[in-house]
Amino acid sequence: MTPIVIDVEASGFGRGSYPIEVGVALPDGSRHCYLITPARQWKSWDDAAEKVHGISREVLLTYGRPLQDVAWRLNELLRHKTAYSDAWSFDLSWLGKLYDAANMQQTFRLADISSLIDEEQRDRWHSVKLQVISDMGLRRHRASGDALVLQETWRRLRQKAA
Repeated sequence: MTPIVIDVEASGFGRGSYPIEVGVALPDGSRHCYLITPARQWKSWDDAAEKVHGISREVLLTYGRPLQDVAWRLNELLRHKTAYSDAWSFDLSWLGKLYDAANMQQTFRLADISSLIDEEQRDRWHSVKLQVISDMGLRRHRASGDALVLQETWRRLRQKAA
């Protein structure tokens, strides 16, 4: 079974960083992506991170969804399921920040995608991922595209193993 893959883009990587976009790739090939309007107390902003994901704070303030809405939508989409991430510790922290600010309980589990592959596949992960990115022609580093890349990388590694 193809895993559910989640990716979180953030305002930066240091203390005070927070989620700005969440993307999910489902086993049926559908994708969901949500820009997040920052909570009033979320002030930290890293220009280097903005250069990577291409999302400005102004874009979030204009097009972002209220964080309660994003938390609710993720809960509805992923309730009682496990979503996998390639940056588990970061994504866990950022999702925790989202749900804390929304004053909601997260109803799904987050796990490390590396738990789904063996050591040989882990060794090949990076090169296969680069090939997937090249094959897909994705130009933007955005959450739903990144989730799809991770899901496809997992799929190709599993195909070779079969």
